[in-house]
Amino acid sequence: MASGNAHIGKPAPDFQATAVVDGAFQEVKLSDYRGKYVVLFFYPLDFTFVCPTEIIAFSEHAADFRKLGCEVLGVSVDSQFTHLAWINTPRKEGGLGPLNIPLLADVTRSLSHDYGVLKEEDGIAYRGLFIIDGKGVLRQITVNDLPVGRSVDEALRLVQAFQYTDEHGEGEYTHMPLSVTHVDIHCLLYHLCNMDVQAP
Repeated sequence: MASGNAHIGKPAPDFQATAVVDGAFQEVKLSDYRGKYVVLFFYPLDFTFVCPTEIIAFSEHAADFRKLGCEVLGVSVDSQFTHLAWINTPRKEGGLGPLNIPLLADVTRSLSHDYGVLKEEDGIAYRGLFIIDGKGVLRQITVNDLPVGRSVDEALRLVQAFQYTDEHGEGEYTHMPLSVTHVDIHCLLYHLCNMDVQAP
């Protein structure tokens, strides 16, 4: 796997790529999404078994991400023409059907390399997921081996958690409403155990 230029807390590697957006080809740049969160996920190849399941799941939850001011982008090393062919293939035949998210073409492997997910010996991407905030800063990295997909619910939870800390700060977990469940319980316990307690 390539080491890449993607580092937590640093500006995410910029990119420009041809994507399939609403069934048409369009140039997409990371800077287009400035001011919004971005979930950028890589998958190995079109017309494979695990890939349609998670891509369709991200597509079906696109509205949930957009309610948070977040856009979801999928990437593989396939061309935009292959993406479009897969989208135009009915789901019952192993296709994607119409999507609510763009699929980016990384035929040069530059995105996969820059984000450190390129499996160089095979020329395909591992299943990487990256969360980029509205300032273009990389907040989260997950990379899975090829057979295992990602959880859309977990991606939503992470976006919500980062946005909460953006607004309230890291030390404000104790002021969170009880109905909010998206902050990791281990972080909560860590901060509670490390609070300065004043003697009465």
